[in-house]
Amino acid sequence: MARIYISLGSNINKHENLSKGLSALRYYFGALEHSSVFESEAVGFNGSNFYNSVAGVDTDMTLHQVCALLKQIERDHGRTPADKKFSPRTLDLDLLFYDDVICDTPAQLPRDEITKNAFVLWPLFEIAPDFYHPIAQATIAELWQGYDKSQQKLWKVAFE
Repeated sequence: MARIYISLGSNINKHENLSKGLSALRYYFGALEHSSVFESEAVGFNGSNFYNSVAGVDTDMTLHQVCALLKQIERDHGRTPADKKFSPRTLDLDLLFYDDVICDTPAQLPRDEITKNAFVLWPLFEIAPDFYHPIAQATIAELWQGYDKSQQKLWKVAFE
């Protein structure tokens, strides 16, 4: 059984697509922990604001199975392989951690953006403050405490 954390993001019909993404994760993984939903400005390009959150779950799936499933869920919700990294998106699902695995394929783990983006680190802090980042060699709480919160603006939004 592996503990995984997945970030969710959308800036196209963001409430609807984030809801659908969460429903799909619940369908495939069952009960999961879910952070608050945060709204933030687009990072890396000019675009409409994003909704972001993080989900945590235990799974028997292999790392390769999880990565393939997340890509399939994205495609099922309008994402195409041609979508650029810094562009609007219906649904973005990124595997942040697969236990304490460190690798570059089939995904970069732990995901580099954990320590760089408040829209990943703050929701991750909400549900996994004691989770240990094996590269940064610190807990998520320690990383969030040391994060320069003036770098990015984000705020919690009501979400059901």
